[in-house]
Amino acid sequence: MYSRLLRIVLAGLLGFSTPLLAAGNDALQRDLSRIAPGLNQQALRHALAAMQCAVNNGAGPARRLAVIDYSRPSTERRLWIFDLQRKRLVLRDFVAHGRQSGENFAQSFSNRLNSNQTSLGLFRTAESYSGKHGYSLRMDGLEPGLNDLARERAIVIHGADYVSPNLVRSQGRIGRSLGCPAVRPEVARMVVDQLKGGQFLFAWHNDPRWLQGSDYLNCKPQRVAQVISKLGGVQRWHAGISQR
Repeated sequence: MYSRLLRIVLAGLLGFSTPLLAAGNDALQRDLSRIAPGLNQQALRHALAAMQCAVNNGAGPARRLAVIDYSRPSTERRLWIFDLQRKRLVLRDFVAHGRQSGENFAQSFSNRLNSNQTSLGLFRTAESYSGKHGYSLRMDGLEPGLNDLARERAIVIHGADYVSPNLVRSQGRIGRSLGCPAVRPEVARMVVDQLKGGQFLFAWHNDPRWLQGSDYLNCKPQRVAQVISKLGGVQRWHAGISQR
């Protein structure tokens, strides 16, 4: 009780009270809808509800929220990044889905290792690093059975040459990843810098299995609190490793 009250007080001091308080979610949705009129309203509502559920049950507040609408084709700019504090749209751009999830449309989703499919749901971003795809960002999935193997699967944000609208003319879609939400190389560094360090990313689709099975859309406090508590230790451990 004390920790939750403390988070709400700190949120108010830092200017995060609107996204953190359930009573403010409708107002925040209206504000974000005005600056991102092309974003599916159900996707935005679900993103805010999932984030609210996480914060209410132990997650720290975030400054930014990324929403991916995977019900849209890859030929559309279906990634939105919001600055929650300033209620500002930082970026709307292209993002890839997994090669086994579908062609132009993502239709199949998985949490399995080596599935090469996209995972849906709420993620918490973690540490940035330089790897085979250059400057990249690790994430942790918060939804057991749906995306919680993201780190083990190496599902990260990175730049990729195949995320190019120029490919649409030749193949009818942008390129696909092994499950990562890859972005254009031109915006990759900015995306990683905007989202690193504990922001939220929400991957949405009107997939009935996920909509019914998500602990965040159906906000199950005990299950969510357990995941958040465990994740806090995992992220602190990885942060310690990266600083050695």
